[in-house]
Amino acid sequence: MKIIDSQLHCFYPNTPTRPWPDGATPVHGPEFTTEQATTLMDQHGVQGAVLVPPSWNGWDNQYSQDAAVAQPKRFAVMGRFNFEAPDAPHRLRTWRDQPGMAGARFFIQGSPWVNLLNTEYKWVWEIAEETCLPVMAHIPGNIAGFEPILAQFPDLRLIIDHAGRHPRGAQDEGAWADKADLLALARYKNVGVKVSSLPCFSTEAYPFKNLHSHIRSMYDQFGPQRMMWGSDKTRLTCSYAENIQLFTEALSFLNSEDKEWIMGRALATALDWEI
Repeated sequence: MKIIDSQLHCFYPNTPTRPWPDGATPVHGPEFTTEQATTLMDQHGVQGAVLVPPSWNGWDNQYSQDAAVAQPKRFAVMGRFNFEAPDAPHRLRTWRDQPGMAGARFFIQGSPWVNLLNTEYKWVWEIAEETCLPVMAHIPGNIAGFEPILAQFPDLRLIIDHAGRHPRGAQDEGAWADKADLLALARYKNVGVKVSSLPCFSTEAYPFKNLHSHIRSMYDQFGPQRMMWGSDKTRLTCSYAENIQLFTEALSFLNSEDKEWIMGRALATALDWEI
């Protein structure tokens, strides 16, 4: 079974020789380099990872792209796309022509990201659907916000981050108040769900039993072929090993083929990534 992590934020330290943009505010620590990620993955038998450039590095995807170019079967990038740039429509149409770039990632909260929900930017979703561009996206606290987008663009290749949960929201049962809105999106055939960093939404220790019924709900609606394990390591509240074992050991309803899909195959398929 190949294990692929669907989300790692890798970022270099803020130094005089390579400073972060002015006003950058890191929320995941001072650094998590691709070298540190490689060591972690080797320790836990993780063959690949999707690199998601962090917000505090602005629109710069180069650090992650360099890693993906150097190790194309180990890293792929879901890059930050500036949809307000003058040449944005052309850049989006050719987004995957960039070395190491597997797709785009939108974290739709605050300015300018919330504009993606406005009709003036529907061209973003239109081009993404037309070009079959994989998009990882998140609307924290508003999973239903995807409904009107998918109603217009039902063939959009959308991967919903963190099971649609708010990364800085409620935990335990409160975290799942709008789960029905997530499950409703399963009717769109190209929508997948990242079951990433789920222990962050539980105050229980491993095996995080209060997560099991919610994972089962996603399994029943999306199926293992559209569920993608991940860690979001720099935000993870448990050990990396426990986050893996939640799916490889703790869930009795998963068979070996299910685990193969969830732990890597579904992600590689969604991103057209030959790993």
